Amino acid sequence: MSAPAVWPLLLMWLASVYAVASTACYIAYAIDKAAARRGARRIPERVLLLAGLLGGWPGGWLAQRRLRHKTAKTAFQVKFWLTVALNVTALAAAAWLAWRR
Repeated sequence: MSAPAVWPLLLMWLASVYAVASTACYIAYAIDKAAARRGARRIPERVLLLAGLLGGWPGGWLAQRRLRHKTAKTAFQVKFWLTVALNVTALAAAAWLAWRR
């Protein structure tokens, strides 16, 4: 398969990975929000941040907005947006390296 023919497949695969990771991240935020309301054991922030870093940040962002969860914690927001920046930078670097070939 030639390089141009691989790009659509790669983009579909990447979109699928982000969709699955985002769904999982959204669910983790929802579980954590429900636990917070019940006063039950919570999901550690580092787990939520790692899920976002690994591609789930769109789902994490959506959960923050829809569920109004973790939006008032400035320290968490700073770490969250740092993980978004790291993820996007890594994705851009990988795309740049692949494009150079």
